[in-house]
Amino acid sequence: MSPAGSGFHPENDVNDVETVLEQCHWPALAAPYDRALREAVRFILERFDDVTGIVVSGTILRGVPAPTSDLDIYVIRQKLQRQRLQRFFNGVPAEIFVNPAAQVLTYFVEERRAGRPITAHMLGTGFVILERSPEVAELRLKAREVLSLSPDLDAERLTTLRYMAALRYEDATDVSASQPETATMILGLAVYAMLHYAFLKANRYIPRDKDLLERLTSLSTDLASLARAFYGTASLEERLSLAAQIAERTIETQGFFEWESGPEELGP
Repeated sequence: MSPAGSGFHPENDVNDVETVLEQCHWPALAAPYDRALREAVRFILERFDDVTGIVVSGTILRGVPAPTSDLDIYVIRQKLQRQRLQRFFNGVPAEIFVNPAAQVLTYFVEERRAGRPITAHMLGTGFVILERSPEVAELRLKAREVLSLSPDLDAERLTTLRYMAALRYEDATDVSASQPETATMILGLAVYAMLHYAFLKANRYIPRDKDLLERLTSLSTDLASLARAFYGTASLEERLSLAAQIAERTIETQGFFEWESGPEELGP
């Protein structure tokens, strides 16, 4: 990775907003998204004078927007400062993530360890609107590399996630008779954690929530059927039975089990 700002020197480059807008490339979007994106980019350039790159991603760019879909816009800047902004442009919601290149690299590492490479997906699959520094292409190359890899979780982290899912399942069964509403709530969290664990155990990244059940089919059609049945029934009795089957196929336990974390040195 080149040093931050390599190839981009504000003292030499013209940073007039209109001039920078002329350097932008635009994806073919239908109304109202086309105007929304242009308004968002203008807002970004007026707000930040050290932008080296802008990448847009999401369902709108893929041509399959839902009524509430937003524009996901990633901004690479020189200044060592990050910020997240949410705004409406032409009636379209937009999430704007502003970071220096060094911070993006940190996200790549952290998110791979968590099994959810969100930043890598946005940068690696998005459309480049503005590229004023070689670091933009370098970040996109690194992002695609991260996406081609597997999650970077060690055995202890996996065991911890397994234990937390098992604990929630046990808590739900404990209160199923006395507090059915509470049991339903906790059981939903337990199964959600079990499905995440199933992907990580298979050494695969956790999909977005909107894609999880569909992607689960490629992991296990049996598990996907159980999950759909679990979320589709209103009966707590059926949910408990389905959750037990999901637990057996994912975390392979239904409650407390013996384990221990590795020793951790603490500072003085």
